[in-house]
Amino acid sequence: MAEKRPVAGYQQIMQDLAARRFSPIYILMGEESYFIDKISDYIAEHVLQPEERDFDQSILFGSDVTAMQVADLARGYPMMAPYRVVVLKEAQALKALEPLDKYLDHPVPTTILVICYKNGTIDRRKKIIAKAESVGVVFESKKKKDYELPGFVEGYLKMQRATIDNKAAVMMAEHIGSDLSRLTSELDKLLISLPADRRHITPEIVEQQVGVSKDFNAFELRNAIVHRDILKANQIVDYFDKNPKAGSIFAFLPLLFNYFQNLMVAYYAPVKNDEKAVAGFLELSSVWAVKDYLIGLRNYSGVKTMHILNKMREIDAKSKGLDNPNTSVHDLMRELIFFILH
Repeated sequence: MAEKRPVAGYQQIMQDLAARRFSPIYILMGEESYFIDKISDYIAEHVLQPEERDFDQSILFGSDVTAMQVADLARGYPMMAPYRVVVLKEAQALKALEPLDKYLDHPVPTTILVICYKNGTIDRRKKIIAKAESVGVVFESKKKKDYELPGFVEGYLKMQRATIDNKAAVMMAEHIGSDLSRLTSELDKLLISLPADRRHITPEIVEQQVGVSKDFNAFELRNAIVHRDILKANQIVDYFDKNPKAGSIFAFLPLLFNYFQNLMVAYYAPVKNDEKAVAGFLELSSVWAVKDYLIGLRNYSGVKTMHILNKMREIDAKSKGLDNPNTSVHDLMRELIFFILH
């Protein structure tokens, strides 16, 4: 069997597809369906011409077929096109994968077999994974973490030849959350609203088009806490109390926890007064993001940071009803903010 090929990321896979460098097998699996759909849809829409698809492209669903039937289709040769495309959606519904193991011993070079396995992953100890890695592509689509979403927003817009302020990117990420399909849909709506000669998204545009306040949001609350601005932090909490849809403890708690968790790690950095050094130690993608941690190192001691993290775990449990008979979410929010800032 051939040696295992380097693991390909989403961007590399899409670049290869655009250059028509196809693999005989694509196993696309994981919790994040967005990337799985993007890759499989691109293959289904771009490998063959529309008039070739009736004869040489098959779209199957795991609940309707067996692995043996998929393997038999994959063994067929194209009739009117250079390739035969077989896309298996919802592969997690298959009862067994062994027939596909045997197919991968001798895959047909003119077949492009795409296996979409969502809401989980195939056990990497299974033979199908090792065989697929030796001749094709195995891609695991992982859920984006909250702190990765602003970077995803910026990267998506860059591909659309548009730019966005960092604050606006964070506002979008916090308001929409980690549902990438919905997030990209909202970004597409923003792009339509932009004038043709100025494809740049500002916080003001997000406020107007999406309905998120540029002054009272989770990003501004985090910023106030980083700078220990007690007045501003309490103003935002009051705004949230009067406008429940604008924000709640469930929206900002993960954001704050991630910040103080990274701040705790920053205390172990060999050099704490150099932006590039701290950014590298925290594995941050850009230097601008490290500024808040340098400010945090000045405003919060290591012991205080550890106590804040413990308090956040306590508040999170109470917000979900554990050991909390009657304290409202708003009061829990105030309790946490007071504890952090005093």
